[in-house]
This record gives sequence, C-alpha cells and structure tokens, in this order.
Amino acid sequence: MDLIKIVEQAFVNEKAASFPEFKAGDTITVTYRIKEGDKERLQKFKGVVIQISGNSAFTRTFTVRKVSGGVGVERIFPFQSPFIEEIELNKVGKVRRARIFYIRNLFGKKARIAEKRVNK
Repeated sequence: MDLIKIVEQAFVNEKAASFPEFKAGDTITVTYRIKEGDKERLQKFKGVVIQISGNSAFTRTFTVRKVSGGVGVERIFPFQSPFIEEIELNKVGKVRRARIFYIRNLFGKKARIAEKRVNK
C-alpha cells in the first residue's frame, strides 16, 4: 500500500491544489486544454456540478452539467487531469444532496438552483 501512495505522490498535479473548493450545486467554469492535431486551444465549460466521486485525491472526479441548445450535456473531469488549466467558482448553490441527479428531469425555472446567501 505504501508503494501505491509513493507512486501517486509522484504523479500528483500541483495545479489541482490551487483549485477552489466546490460541491454539488455550485456553478463553475472549467477551462480545459484541447489538442486538435498539432494545435492546442482552451475551451471553457460552464455548468452545475452534479456530483463529486472518488475517495483518494488521485481518483476523484467531478461531473458538470449544462444545457446547450436545449440539450443537456454532461462532462466528467478528473481532478488530477493535466488538461485542466483553471476552475472558476461562479455561484455557490444551495442544495440538500451530494448528488443532484434529479436535475436531469427538470427544465426551465424548475431547474434553477437557489444561490446560497452569505452573511456579512
């Protein structure tokens, strides 16, 4: 078991430690590096986090959902992916579940997630 932890530490992405803390219900923008042939470009994927899964730092993933052109699009990102340039926290949502799969069946105003109020 110790050997596995040593290998995981060798391949840990340093940028992953600088990502903001977020949970299910939060709206985030993930800037992702895409290689097309010999060219590279950055693409932003903005949506609601519907789940975070995985128990170790090396196997954790998060799923982001957005509606594009009336069609729901979900994308799974590993926290340790070297292709993730930046994660920006846009809104902190107020939900009671850790996995909000029920949002797949909702549309329009019903699919809105209330924003968490911050007391100052």
